[in-house]
Amino acid sequence: MIEMRFHGRGGQGAVTSAELVAQAAIDTGKYATAFPSFGPERRGAPVVAFARVDERPVRIRSKVYNPDAVIVLDPSLVEIANPIEGLRDGGVLIINSSHDPATIRKQLSFSGRLAVVDATRIAKEVIGLPITNTTMVGALVKATNLLTIEALKEPFKRRFGKIASRNIEAMERAWEETKIDD
Repeated sequence: MIEMRFHGRGGQGAVTSAELVAQAAIDTGKYATAFPSFGPERRGAPVVAFARVDERPVRIRSKVYNPDAVIVLDPSLVEIANPIEGLRDGGVLIINSSHDPATIRKQLSFSGRLAVVDATRIAKEVIGLPITNTTMVGALVKATNLLTIEALKEPFKRRFGKIASRNIEAMERAWEETKIDD
């Protein structure tokens, strides 16, 4: 089973990211769950979402304590949360940042596998808004090989309708621009 934890702020799409990953996994014949965890619902408040993907039915309904991948949609969250908490050995931290991997490693005192992409810049350029959810899904795909870009296109089309093409483009750009640092 692959377990993921998404850190974002209300309105950035962390919950949507988890749902899109789960939908794509289900569409490819896997089993998956996705669900949020947040306090008062307001734009900008910290939000955590979880997803699990497996070849067998997923029966665990608790939050993810030891994720294989942590996806950080908003880099400011590293100041108020500890996104690497519980990350499994061999897991990957996937972070939206304009900083290089060495700077992030130093900031977080992190020596594990790291994937970095400037998702905010890509989202602004492609979508026109700093909503990084679909962009970060592209980084997740590159860092984990859990799914393919192709597998995500149909869930994107179902979710976003007329604006799906821009979200797919943002995802593809993020996949291309994500830097993996082992």
